[in-house]
Amino acid sequence: MNRRHGMESKLGVGGGTVSIEAQNNLDRAEDLCRRKKPAKALPFLLKAMEDGNNLDAFVHAAYLFPLPQALKALENAEAKGKEGLKQLLGATCFDDGSEQVGKYYSILETRPYMRVLQAQVKLYFDAGLFGKSSDTMIEMLRLCPGDNTSQRTWLGSVLLCAGRTADALSFVKQWLAHNRRQTPPRGGTIFQSPSSDCLSPEHEQALLKRGDGSMLHTAALACFRLWGDCPVARQYLRLACSCQSTKIDKPRGLNHNPRGFNGPEEAQDYLWLTQNLWMDPVVWEWANNDVDVKQTLLKGCSNDNCGAIEQSVTQFKRCAACKEAVYCTQECQKSHWKVHKPTCKQQKQIRDMVRAYQKGKPIPDGAHMASADFANGMSFINWA
Repeated sequence: MNRRHGMESKLGVGGGTVSIEAQNNLDRAEDLCRRKKPAKALPFLLKAMEDGNNLDAFVHAAYLFPLPQALKALENAEAKGKEGLKQLLGATCFDDGSEQVGKYYSILETRPYMRVLQAQVKLYFDAGLFGKSSDTMIEMLRLCPGDNTSQRTWLGSVLLCAGRTADALSFVKQWLAHNRRQTPPRGGTIFQSPSSDCLSPEHEQALLKRGDGSMLHTAALACFRLWGDCPVARQYLRLACSCQSTKIDKPRGLNHNPRGFNGPEEAQDYLWLTQNLWMDPVVWEWANNDVDVKQTLLKGCSNDNCGAIEQSVTQFKRCAACKEAVYCTQECQKSHWKVHKPTCKQQKQIRDMVRAYQKGKPIPDGAHMASADFANGMSFINWA
């Protein structure tokens, strides 16, 4: 949640641990960075950093530096944040069994520190330091197993990049477990030796309905790396392709747009993380030669009067507005517009609304949404 909409919008950054002046300078710098004016943002960031508790200012400043200096700045911010929390919450606040571990992020004062770690995850990955990136996510899940910062969408992929294949499979299997009712212990980071047994029919059907496509792809690749072309690897691969279609070309970067569950935005981010692994000749030959998978990936034209089926993956073009419907030709899209228009406009309105909300901007006229934030034993409902 954008801090300008959550509880920090009322109680201040980090629950009021940052001065109002420093917070105002941070806000002005963030707005300038969003408008791609980093040179104008820097003076406000430097002013905001005069408040040593303003860890978010150090995060934004790090993104303006070359990679080595950026990582050094974040490591300094991490050390500063850890020392500050020990002074505020007690010397044992990072120890297993303490009152705080397991509740980070729901303790408002810990949020700036968690955002520092989240920035480290991204920049360590950019630097090719996959071990450090995955270790940072593991630490975040130890502190906050409920994963308020969505580290579980990355960790399996980065563990694969780090060569920790069995750990990657163990992690995603805990989150994909059948009839899971609770968060996995330590956010799924108590790694166990994975089994090569196939999923039950009931579990498979459940994953077809609500399985996370990125995790299913990670499970498929991990199984293939561990045991080769085996039944469970093919099972996960078919499930992954059923839940989340993918692109062919590697994305240039992450997708920062609003996303739906298993939508194209999530697929783009997953490919940005892992496509080099899938393009390994041995892996690609295995995945590309599975006939059942190819049939799963081929889409039908969204025009009900057409019936055309793709002959190659991603042959048809998505509707540029909603990103949901696919059409074989522009003629099919035009003739179907009257039918598609209401749904398309609704989907676009939702995306525009969520995009504005995520960036801390006013939502479009006529749109309404609400969000809830919970911290320090309080709840905050924001209506926009």
